[in-house]
Amino acid sequence: MTSVHHDAAFSDDERRAALYQGDIFLTSPDEATVAFCMFARELAEEAFAGLDPETAQDHMPVERYIEILTALKPAFIHHPRSKELLRAVLERRGCDLDQTYFDVPRLRTSTSDGYLTSGIAYAWHPHRDTWYSAPLSQLNFWMPVYPIVAGNAMAFHQDYFATEVPNTSSTYNYYEWNQKHRAAASSNVNSDSRPLPGPTVGVDLRNPLVFVSPVGGLIEFSGQHLHSSVPNHSGRTRFSIDFRTVHIGDIEAGRSAANVDVHCTGSSIRDFIRASDLSPMPERVVELFNDGTEARGDLVFSSGG
Repeated sequence: MTSVHHDAAFSDDERRAALYQGDIFLTSPDEATVAFCMFARELAEEAFAGLDPETAQDHMPVERYIEILTALKPAFIHHPRSKELLRAVLERRGCDLDQTYFDVPRLRTSTSDGYLTSGIAYAWHPHRDTWYSAPLSQLNFWMPVYPIVAGNAMAFHQDYFATEVPNTSSTYNYYEWNQKHRAAASSNVNSDSRPLPGPTVGVDLRNPLVFVSPVGGLIEFSGQHLHSSVPNHSGRTRFSIDFRTVHIGDIEAGRSAANVDVHCTGSSIRDFIRASDLSPMPERVVELFNDGTEARGDLVFSSGG
């Protein structure tokens, strides 16, 4: 059973424990989340040079749109303000900034009506982040930058949280993907020769949970949740911010979501930095995830795209 909590008065320890069991937490916009969204809007509106970012796709060729996103997204990732704003969001949620580590925040886009459906504006098929070598203790955060509707939101397939879904994660190694396929996946190159893992059986998509959050309204969920992009036919490009966290106390104590169907190798654990001072993941924690495949590629995600 998936319980959905709205503005719940949980401590961070209680919230994480519930998230590992499949619960989802919705939080109303606050000063920190709205500031983060307004900063993303500022960068997007500057990048589109006077066009409304939500409808710019209607006014330029695809090639030009790709050029803009290819510059905008790493600018958002690498801007020092992004990490400052992310840290403020975590602090407002009561996270222990010395125990909480985050990866770089991403600015995501989902264009409308098939304008751009791969590469830099990828529409996600049903997947778990844990199929992509995310730690089982990973927690995901997502919020819209502009108003959304049900037709351009995110869908949760909650019936599958604790149910095995046959999938292709056994073919995926994180380090190899970073080295060989990351650049193509971050551009408009459709890397179909080595796609990201997905289900090998039909997934019932008829009864998803779809949350129409306000701008700055945060959705927090486990990386083990099966989720996907709602096919966007809204007429407007969806812009959203997402980032992920892990709590090293939970990792060292073995607290996480259960593994029901994850068969990938490698780990994204090295991508996480400490919220308090941006220091890297301690080697003692990294060693818990070493599986002998470390020589197969790049150990850390290169956030250049």
